[in-house]
Amino acid sequence: MKMRLVGFLALSLLSISILSYGFTGMIFADSHNIPPISASTEFPSYENGDRVVLTGNIRDYDSDVDYGKALTFVIKAPDGNLVTIGQLNPKSDGSFSHSFVSGGPLWKVSGDYIIEFHFGAQDGEAKVIYTGGEFETPSPEPKPEPKPEPKPEPKPEPKPEPKPEPEPEPEPEPEPEPQPVCGPGTELVNGICQVIQDKEPEEKGGGCLIATAAYGTELAPQVQFLREIRDNTVMSTASGSAFMTGFNQLYYSFSPTIADMERENPVFQEAVRAFITPMISSLSIMTLADDGSEAEVFGLGISVIALNLGMYIAAPALIGFKVHRRFRTRNQS
Repeated sequence: MKMRLVGFLALSLLSISILSYGFTGMIFADSHNIPPISASTEFPSYENGDRVVLTGNIRDYDSDVDYGKALTFVIKAPDGNLVTIGQLNPKSDGSFSHSFVSGGPLWKVSGDYIIEFHFGAQDGEAKVIYTGGEFETPSPEPKPEPKPEPKPEPKPEPKPEPKPEPEPEPEPEPEPEPQPVCGPGTELVNGICQVIQDKEPEEKGGGCLIATAAYGTELAPQVQFLREIRDNTVMSTASGSAFMTGFNQLYYSFSPTIADMERENPVFQEAVRAFITPMISSLSIMTLADDGSEAEVFGLGISVIALNLGMYIAAPALIGFKVHRRFRTRNQS
């Protein structure tokens, strides 16, 4: 009898161990199926002109280590071309949200648009189904006709109200602590001055990340000048749009890294600012072109490219060659 009871208890313990191991394995598998960066849109598909609301979360976000780091996102068309790129700051719990308008010069075909996310070594992606179509403004609803107001009935004479007792004077509230005053191009977020981010850079083809980081704000005159030249002059022609599509593929492959380095190293930021200032000055030549003129935009664009090649490549190479030749002549003598 005792041996039978011992065998029954051993079998029960073995069954409980097997069930607990399987349950623990299921929990472990479910926790590892969560992607490093997960994101989703509010609706499954969008037409031209619809606003896309995007929400997501970074799985392994550490507010003590990752605070201040930007999340980079890239939107690619169904044919693989780059639509736009940008950066946003996650919240302290690793969640983030962003909104943009579907449609524009770079939203050329209908289909699945992939949104890739990069935060350090963590990656993720989301999908937006774009159906195209023309943007339609909703027609205003007809105003209802006003109904005739009924004639007011005579009000009875009010009874004299008793005099209210005097209320006690409220105790003075403590004065709030003074908030820090933020400079131009920044805003107060949770008691900290942060750079104002461009709300919708996607509508015109992305932001100037290197110049924005170099001058500290997107409201700097140099950054606004670059945006006006790109959107109002270059993008107004077919050849300019084709050039910007190819240029964005190259530029946005390295610009987020350089922008992060500028924010972390003030000396490097000053060096980049001094390096790009002659190039920004040379772009003033493009203001001579009429908007939409293919010939003028193409001709002046070639002139700007040749001028920058001379400043940044030909002139340094010529100076280096002369210095090398002088040292060589001095050594021979």
